[in-house]
Amino acid sequence: MTQMTRRQVTAGIATLAAVGWAGDARAHHGWGSYDSAKVLNLTGTIKSYKYINPHGELVLTTPDKEWLCTLAPPFRMDNRGLGEAAFKVGDTCTVVGYPNKTDPKEMRAERITLNGKTVELR
Repeated sequence: MTQMTRRQVTAGIATLAAVGWAGDARAHHGWGSYDSAKVLNLTGTIKSYKYINPHGELVLTTPDKEWLCTLAPPFRMDNRGLGEAAFKVGDTCTVVGYPNKTDPKEMRAERITLNGKTVELR
């Protein structure tokens, strides 16, 4: 490889790494969009779940409506004993957290009780 070719390869790799990192950063969000003055304590049925990065998601059907519950990252849930196998569609669970300030169907979960086990997510 010539010196110029090495520079081009290095620049290309750096560009791809930066684009990949920026994509992850865009997908991640801060917690300022949640109202931490209002604590929700929701019990319902798991309609669906996604065990994905940057945060897991759980759709919880309550008597009033369906909620999209933003969970912790999978590695944190794994470390706290709440692996993907714990989530089953149709199971009942309780989620405690904060409502989104602009989306009335979404909340940030701080704790979840599932299968008799309570796990702190933050």
